[in-house]
Amino acid sequence: MPETMTPLSIHITEKAAKKVAQFAAKDAKGEEFGLRVGVKGGGCSGLTYTLSVESGPQADDKIIEDQGIKLFVPKKSFVFLAGTELDFSDGLNGKGFVFNNPNAKSTCGCGTSFSV
Repeated sequence: MPETMTPLSIHITEKAAKKVAQFAAKDAKGEEFGLRVGVKGGGCSGLTYTLSVESGPQADDKIIEDQGIKLFVPKKSFVFLAGTELDFSDGLNGKGFVFNNPNAKSTCGCGTSFSV
């Protein structure tokens, strides 16, 4: 976790931010786009992460800006995500966004489901 990050925020790495910007440009989301980061019930461990590029925030979103990317986080999800670092991996073991969540007590093998 970067030294400048507070545990009451969410951090996105430079690599992940570049990937989000590529997706936003491809989908023509415009200047005010952001990445919606949340959790919902489901998956083999109880909760699963959600990601989507959106053209603007919703009324109940907490807005965090990091690496030039706005993160739209529903307030109900923020409790589970505070302190999380969002990275992007394009290595041999798979390609995609990786959540480094200090709140997760256990995760599943695929890395998209967790419990607290």
